[in-house]
Amino acid sequence: MAIGVVLAFDYTNGFHDASNILSGVIASRAMTPLQAMLLVAIFEFLGPLLGGTAVADTVGSLLDLSVPPRPVGLTAVLSGLAAAVAWNFFTWWRGLPSSSSHALVGGLIGAALAASEPIPMDWGIAALLHGRIQGFAKVLLALFLSPFLGFAVGFALQRATMFLLRAAHPSINRRLCQAQWLTAAGLAFCHGANDAQKSMGILTLLLLLSGQIATFQVPVWVMAACATAMTAGALTGGWRIVRTLGFAIYKIRPIHALNSQLTACSVIAACSMLGAPVSTTHVVASAITGIGASDRPRQVRWGKAGEIVLAWLITIPGSALLAALIGRLAQL
Repeated sequence: MAIGVVLAFDYTNGFHDASNILSGVIASRAMTPLQAMLLVAIFEFLGPLLGGTAVADTVGSLLDLSVPPRPVGLTAVLSGLAAAVAWNFFTWWRGLPSSSSHALVGGLIGAALAASEPIPMDWGIAALLHGRIQGFAKVLLALFLSPFLGFAVGFALQRATMFLLRAAHPSINRRLCQAQWLTAAGLAFCHGANDAQKSMGILTLLLLLSGQIATFQVPVWVMAACATAMTAGALTGGWRIVRTLGFAIYKIRPIHALNSQLTACSVIAACSMLGAPVSTTHVVASAITGIGASDRPRQVRWGKAGEIVLAWLITIPGSALLAALIGRLAQL
């Protein structure tokens, strides 16, 4: 059951977050929807297999499931994952670009706090006092700061690109569309490398808890299973969220799409190398907002951006509360 729910979360993560990558290339008409989906699916699959396990190691160390009885630990993880899956479906139905990463972290926190017996959690507070960043402190810091970084990098990159192309002929748009084949592939790879590792870390933790493996080391079949589930989700697409990111925040032209992909790819890749899980959804949304603010701030639909910020603020507490309710029901 636990493995099935992990892969279900990975699937919803794929169709929910793949739309972040599809939105730019489709809105700028750099690719057809079919071309974009196939490109994203291929590199989403390669990301978890080739991207290392730094993020998986971070996520796998958040909860110490060796302390409580095994059923308590399994119930907590299942409740947290079920809450994250439910939150992903709800926000997808509303067409709201919320974070699967936030939902997973909130679900784990809520389920652990509501468990029938205490589950030790690495909050990272003691480490912070000694100048180290680890545990939930590392995760929450990365999730909180990455959208601001996406906005700032997108704003600066748009200004620099417009200066360099100030005398360019309109035919340059064709080159910008062609370049998006590379940037979209890179963003899909980075997304797969970062997001699928969260599920890899949880699944490996469950295998360790059940005695299937002796040490916390991600097996190859876990990488392949999580990569396959996320790729399957990416192939189904998330067209409601594509419309939000591609058209509802700012009118995206080829230069905006290219810059948003470069921004998101650089931020996510840097965080992945540090082992910090980030939200692809909020990095892409903040990059588009920063680019629009740099280009024509009056044409940015700040109301829609405000809805995304609201989702950013409520996802962790909302999914935590939902996980706590599911956990209590499971205990009954």
